[in-house]
Amino acid sequence: MKKKIYLFILFFSLLNTNIFAQNNLMILKLSYGEVEIELFSDKAPNHVKRFKELANSGKYDGVVFHRVIDGFMAQTGDVQYGNSNSSNFNLSLAGTGGSDLPNLKAEFNDIAHTRGIISAARSADPDSANSQFFICFDAAPHLDRQYSAFGKVIKGMEFIDMIKKGDPNSGAVPNPDKIISIKSK
Repeated sequence: MKKKIYLFILFFSLLNTNIFAQNNLMILKLSYGEVEIELFSDKAPNHVKRFKELANSGKYDGVVFHRVIDGFMAQTGDVQYGNSNSSNFNLSLAGTGGSDLPNLKAEFNDIAHTRGIISAARSADPDSANSQFFICFDAAPHLDRQYSAFGKVIKGMEFIDMIKKGDPNSGAVPNPDKIISIKSK
């Protein structure tokens, strides 16, 4: 009897772990290909929740990569002004907006900003992250514990590398690439 209970508990925990892992996987579709993202809900639960909410409601669909600096990062996620499918789209304002949801408190953590890390973009106020995020092309240790890292590209980083780069100083991208969609896997 004890053996059956132990096996049941073991089976349930393995199943639950697999479901949990699946719930933290997202697929980002770009014109270049699909990118698989793992989210770290244990490190930045509120940022992950917001990202999933905006992604699964289609808010990121059509949003441009408005700031892309070669060797550093690609920034996107301005659902207010950066959505090329919206009548509110304004490339000159892209990067200044967010969503209609309240800003998030910082969730700084021990995740190093290495290649493929996804982190919340914000203003000078640490508690100003809303909808924008960036993906690191390379290590950026100066961002560690200064920005809320909440995910990582685990497959398809070669497609992130193909995103059109902007001005080397400002990162501004004329005719930028856009997100086709982001959805839970």
